Amino acid sequence: MATVLNVPPQAPARTAERRHSARLWQPRRRPSPVQHRRQRSGQQTRALPLAAEELLAAALSPSPGLAIGAAANTAVYVLGIRVLLAGLTWQGVLSSWVLGTLTYSAFGPGGYAIVCAYFIVGSLVTKVKLEQKQREGIAEARSGRRSLGSVLGSGFAGIVCAAAALALGDPFPWRVGFAASFASKLADTTSSEIGKAYGQTTYLITSLQRVPRGTEGAVSLEGTAAGVAAAAGLAGMAYALGQVDGTGVAAVTAAAFLANIFESWLGATAQGRLPWLSNDLVNVLQISLAAALAMGFAAALGA
Repeated sequence: MATVLNVPPQAPARTAERRHSARLWQPRRRPSPVQHRRQRSGQQTRALPLAAEELLAAALSPSPGLAIGAAANTAVYVLGIRVLLAGLTWQGVLSSWVLGTLTYSAFGPGGYAIVCAYFIVGSLVTKVKLEQKQREGIAEARSGRRSLGSVLGSGFAGIVCAAAALALGDPFPWRVGFAASFASKLADTTSSEIGKAYGQTTYLITSLQRVPRGTEGAVSLEGTAAGVAAAAGLAGMAYALGQVDGTGVAAVTAAAFLANIFESWLGATAQGRLPWLSNDLVNVLQISLAAALAMGFAAALGA
């Protein structure tokens, strides 16, 4: 007797396969223009904060590089041009822009803050008892506004240190010299201006003879103390900003003091006698000596 096999119908399976195949071959729907714009807007919104974070991180790094340094410094100058012109001539503004750009590029916002602190404090002390100094004929020229030569006299060593750090790629030893150059110049400016304003008795550094206030090479107890305090204050600021370590603070302060003494000695012995030895050149020699001494002290002390 023959066996009858019950085979299930295949039509439903084939129907399901056709439906699945039809779904696979259906074209994808393109997003509408509105949906497309929303997608692009979302991608840009996510990308912009990321780009801003990367830019901010680069600007706050210890050595941002020349492109970031130029952009950051230019932004500061555009926003603060009125303040800058209160303490600088136009030639001073242009030369200080070079200093600021190289400083930010090599030493970041910490080094930049040191220059700003020097500029602010130095400008303020030149205005201490300014009318009295003008009556006595010992006030800064241009009522304390700094020219091209004055800026270079204050920042030449800093420019060299920043350029060397960028060129050699090793900023640390140059940070110490950079800080010392501005600490020494601030000490010089502060001691001179406070001595002119408050010095009771001034002595010629070479002979300790009493001389009138404002005499080249003259020192006073009040001015000297103020200069040491200014140098130590700027060195402490450099430490707080991570530019130098504890040993570097001592190296910067000592170098600034010695270079300031050298400047007074040079003013008493040579300045005025040699026609080519201008005040700006004396300043360049002073800050260069401070930078070299500080780097030497730091190397000897293992900073």
